[in-house]
Amino acid sequence: MMMTSPTEQPVKPRQGEKKQLGQLLIDRGLITEEQLGEALANQGEHGHSKLLGEVLVEMRFVSEDQVVETLADAYGVPYAKVTPRIADPKVIETLPRDFIENHCVLPMFLINGKLTVAVPEPANVFLIDEIERVSGYAVQIVAATAHDIQQTMQSYLPNANVFVIDEIVEDIEAKDFSLVEKQVTDLSNLEEVAGHSPVVKLVNYLIFSAVQEAASDIHIEPDDGRLRVRYRVDGRLFEKICPPYQMHAAVVSRIKIMAGLDISERRLPQDGGIHVMLENRPIDLRVSTMPGKYGEKVVIRIIDNSNNLVTLEKLGFNYEMLNRLKESLAQPNGIVLVTGPTGSGKSTTLYSMLSQLNDPEVNISTVEDPVENNLMGINQFQVNDKAGFKFASALRALLRQDPDIVMVGEIRDQETSRIAIQAALTGHLVLSTLHTNDATSAVTRLFNIGIEPYLVAASLRCVLAQRLVRKICSNCKEPAEVAAPMRLAVEKSVGKVDGLFHGAGCSKCRHTGFSGRIGIFELLTPDDQVLDAVARGGTLQELRSMILTDDYATLRRDGMEKVKAGLTTVEEVFHATAA
Repeated sequence: MMMTSPTEQPVKPRQGEKKQLGQLLIDRGLITEEQLGEALANQGEHGHSKLLGEVLVEMRFVSEDQVVETLADAYGVPYAKVTPRIADPKVIETLPRDFIENHCVLPMFLINGKLTVAVPEPANVFLIDEIERVSGYAVQIVAATAHDIQQTMQSYLPNANVFVIDEIVEDIEAKDFSLVEKQVTDLSNLEEVAGHSPVVKLVNYLIFSAVQEAASDIHIEPDDGRLRVRYRVDGRLFEKICPPYQMHAAVVSRIKIMAGLDISERRLPQDGGIHVMLENRPIDLRVSTMPGKYGEKVVIRIIDNSNNLVTLEKLGFNYEMLNRLKESLAQPNGIVLVTGPTGSGKSTTLYSMLSQLNDPEVNISTVEDPVENNLMGINQFQVNDKAGFKFASALRALLRQDPDIVMVGEIRDQETSRIAIQAALTGHLVLSTLHTNDATSAVTRLFNIGIEPYLVAASLRCVLAQRLVRKICSNCKEPAEVAAPMRLAVEKSVGKVDGLFHGAGCSKCRHTGFSGRIGIFELLTPDDQVLDAVARGGTLQELRSMILTDDYATLRRDGMEKVKAGLTTVEEVFHATAA
């Protein structure tokens, strides 16, 4: 936005200056008289607490760049597209950190005693005088957007990030974040450093804030003289902070100690786990390290049981598809497969199925790698490749444990798939996953693994293919103007639509326009004709010609239904269902 930090009360332009900005934008052909009138009316409704430029950007009449460039031209100030490459990190020390953050300014470089500073409001002469007073240098200003200034600070000025981290970590009470040191052997050493080490504070903050932001992964990535931390939220990565590169080795060592890994081994990948209690609920963290050119990269997978345990009704199935899936799960035997790429929500769906089937009168057992969620009343076993306890051997042993329902985390090879199929044929209901692009491909995938077609036909009950798409943020949801080809694609799948929506972007969704995710699904429940073709070993093209009828709901069609319902966007569905 064009305003500085909310903690500062910026000098508000006079009414004539507001009209001048509006007229300048009109003269440039960026807005119309009608749009200016709407913006002024909107500004009046807020009691002139917002600058006109900010209102125009919020109403999406112009971009922030266009407003700043117009103001720069009006005041005879250079306009700069500020990036980290043109800023000198050492010059930031010419101004106090709190001054930089509160006023959203960026010292860029110092030449011959003149300090060049990027500011978002070139009209604020009082701020310019204050910069000169605080820095002690003559100041040359350039106009830049607040967004560019903040991004540059976060990317290449790590000292500012350390300041922010310290501020936030100090606000976290000890009772809100406690480590369950199950894997750590030297507890006394950890207790010694826990109270004063900034590295411990940083690692705690990264985990704490990632859980608060509902991130699924934390990426700690060293580069040439730079360290960045990214979070994956709703399936997309975004840069969170850039701590000083010098902290990298210490941060990695701290995480290794927490995960019970060897801190002296930096040449080989390692995997481990951490258990924490956050806000009185258990969080499991799976840690993976990988040696790289500039040091070890660390990825932490966050498994929050409170977010993952959901019912089938909340996953996003339509009424008809949900009923067909429940009918398949009610079968006394057979195999039910969930397919999709990594990160498509297969594990969540399997756990939802198990919750649906959970009953004191049946014995439900699982073989997983690893066990991601603890389900009360269900026997869960984790494979251990190092000990020789693999999927096939675990499943073979499990079938001697008198199970009624078996869940196999993934069918990876012929031996595991053959045991699973045999179990399905001998009176057990088997749930598992495969990595295929759609439901039909799961059948031919079993053929390719080495399962005889007649066995597949005899055991298969249903195949559920799925993807995850981001949901439009309910806080900033608004009607969207969609290009004609996009609208045509929706109407071709689901008929005429009254209106489509998108998220304008707000603080609650980090200005992405999306918050949370929902599943899109394709459910294949083969009839006798399809099963006959499967038993004959029909090709993928033959099976698709029989299955993909006009009333068959493909992944894309189900996605378009959710577009029509205003839950997601056309672009999200195309991205998720690209062949």
